[in-house]
Amino acid sequence: MNLQEFALLLMSVATSVGGQFFLKLGALKLVKVNSANALNNIISIGTTPELLTGLSCYGLGAIAYILLLTRVNLSIAAPSISLVYVFSVILGYFIFRETIPLTRLVGLSFIVGGVILVVWQK
Repeated sequence: MNLQEFALLLMSVATSVGGQFFLKLGALKLVKVNSANALNNIISIGTTPELLTGLSCYGLGAIAYILLLTRVNLSIAAPSISLVYVFSVILGYFIFRETIPLTRLVGLSFIVGGVILVVWQK
């Protein structure tokens, strides 16, 4: 993976993580969904700025990912994009004060190790 490809990967990961952040912020403004308020919550999605921003970030991430796919094999791009999971957990820990159990840390380390093995070039 060269520098331009890596930049597209980082852009896709960063905008997707940004999308996760804004979706969480917007979700915190909604009430817990149940069968009685599901329709109102769905309608609220279209009027909550944080949720719209999060969806826009996801769109930008998808565009960056598509551009990455024009340059890199799917067998490299798809596993690499899983770094979104790692950074989303870190974001949850530092911004939303979510706990990270040891088993989750082990799983995240497997993801990072797997991505390194996938993109490693001799």
